[in-house]
Amino acid sequence: MRIRSTTILAVRRDGVLAIAGDGQVTFDKTVMKHSARKVRKIAGGKVVAGFAGSAADGMTLLEKFEKKFSEYKDLARASVELAKDWRQDRALRRLEALLIVGTADQLFVLSGTGDVIEPDEGIAAIGSGGSYAQAAAAALVRNTSLTAPDIARKALEIAGEICIYTNDDITVEVLP
Repeated sequence: MRIRSTTILAVRRDGVLAIAGDGQVTFDKTVMKHSARKVRKIAGGKVVAGFAGSAADGMTLLEKFEKKFSEYKDLARASVELAKDWRQDRALRRLEALLIVGTADQLFVLSGTGDVIEPDEGIAAIGSGGSYAQAAAAALVRNTSLTAPDIARKALEIAGEICIYTNDDITVEVLP
């Protein structure tokens, strides 16, 4: 059985970062939970992060990222250091999750294969409905004057209309 869970979308616009996540967790063909919360502020409210994938693995990675950020006090450096550890450590390598981390100035997608990707347009998405949410957000950024939080919410609503693994129980965290 395959567990599918959560769509996470980040939008940076006009000095504001909004990261939104839906709440659905699906086990095979059954919705197991409607209100999972996989987006949160970390590092004393300086960083917003979201994860898609296994909840335990995502929480482990958030904790490890927070330690790296505390050590380096720089989002890019903490992201690279976590990605290096994630790829090289045998236990971490088995973790099944993706992370999005960001501030109002920077945004990164992190993976267990060592990826540290800073998106060109300030839009990034992961998870089951990530491609739908990213496409919707790109269209809204290019064609509206909506704020980052409004775009993140609306794009996730659109993804939820298309992706059966995405619902409309949406959490949005914003910086600054």
